[in-house]
Amino acid sequence: MNRTALTTGVGIAAALGLVLTGCSGTADAGNSDGDGITITYSNFISNDGNEENLQTIIDAFEAENAGITVDVSTLPYADYFTTLQTDLAGGTVADVFDIEFANYAAYQESGVLAELKDVDTSAYQDSLAEAYQTDGTQYALPSSFSNVVLFYNKDLFDAAGVDYPTADWTWADEQEAGKALTDAAAGVWGDYQPISYHEYYKAVAQAGGDVLTDDGTKVAFNSPEGIKAAEWLVGKSGITMPTPEQGAGTPDFDSGLFVDGKLAMWHTGIWMFGTLADTAFDWDIAVEPGDAQQASAMFSNAVAVSSGSKNIEAAQKFAEFLTSSETMVDVRLDSGWELPPISDETKLDSYLTKGAPENRQAVFDSLDGVALSPSIGANQAEMQDIISEELTEATAGRKTVEEALASAEERVNALLG
Repeated sequence: MNRTALTTGVGIAAALGLVLTGCSGTADAGNSDGDGITITYSNFISNDGNEENLQTIIDAFEAENAGITVDVSTLPYADYFTTLQTDLAGGTVADVFDIEFANYAAYQESGVLAELKDVDTSAYQDSLAEAYQTDGTQYALPSSFSNVVLFYNKDLFDAAGVDYPTADWTWADEQEAGKALTDAAAGVWGDYQPISYHEYYKAVAQAGGDVLTDDGTKVAFNSPEGIKAAEWLVGKSGITMPTPEQGAGTPDFDSGLFVDGKLAMWHTGIWMFGTLADTAFDWDIAVEPGDAQQASAMFSNAVAVSSGSKNIEAAQKFAEFLTSSETMVDVRLDSGWELPPISDETKLDSYLTKGAPENRQAVFDSLDGVALSPSIGANQAEMQDIISEELTEATAGRKTVEEALASAEERVNALLG
């Protein structure tokens, strides 16, 4: 599972600075009837096990669009963005290529993404389509998504006599249940939520605040809402969830704790469903609780059409088929290859009945309130590291929450110039 908020391409700004000289002026709508056209598609989404699934979709597209051939290049995720930047700088980028939400803004601002015209955005979940719009214009199409929900161990809840989480829960409800479910002496913890940037930006949204100002030029998280969000995360450590000294934050500690039946609630992504398929206890999921409002982290892959393509019309036709066709939906659901981004939930009925967790509807209910990671371009990774570092200082007691956020504000504002 590729989680968009976790990774930003290395050196995006430096590479894209060369792009417009390599691609400028080459865009052409191509042959409108599609006769004799070959379009190229560079991707990472099918690597490591889904190559045949992608080919099934391409075969169906070519069967419906005589005269258009799709030439596919598949790369490992670890290599993909470096290669993409090189291709963009050299003017050799594919007609259609994969991107992630975290680096969408950098690509769009540099002019390498073609405007997608007359797209039926109603085919997609609203929040997913809107994630790839700038000033009302569509520049990419979501190809798949995943999100974060609240996992819970029903057996532990039953043993403690605590009611299961519902879609109406707030932070206060979660905190109360977490305390009732924690038995530190027995190694049983009520809650687990990583104290990191990725949980913090979401918690700020849940508290009703913003990480950045509307124009993206300054930090906005050093606010009453941002402080409340940091206190919410930091305040769990040693109370309802383990401290770093007890293992919190080490690789796979949280998943191991949940699988062992020692964790009652767990904030994590739906990509963990497969890992939990053979657990010995009963578990389910719910929409994550909020404070002023609900806001769930959403991770998304997308496809874009190169502004330098000579076959923009055919490329867009393929991009739409790849992201919204019935063939794509069937292939993704049958293979378990991430979730299709479509709005028609009747087409997703088979997903809702695939077994544990029982409340798979919470996956889609979570999309009613989405918190997208703020994107600042080339300095994205550094911003994320700064906020995580300062939260770590507050968790360790070396700084107060207020001191940590003030320091983070100063450091991040320096990145923003």
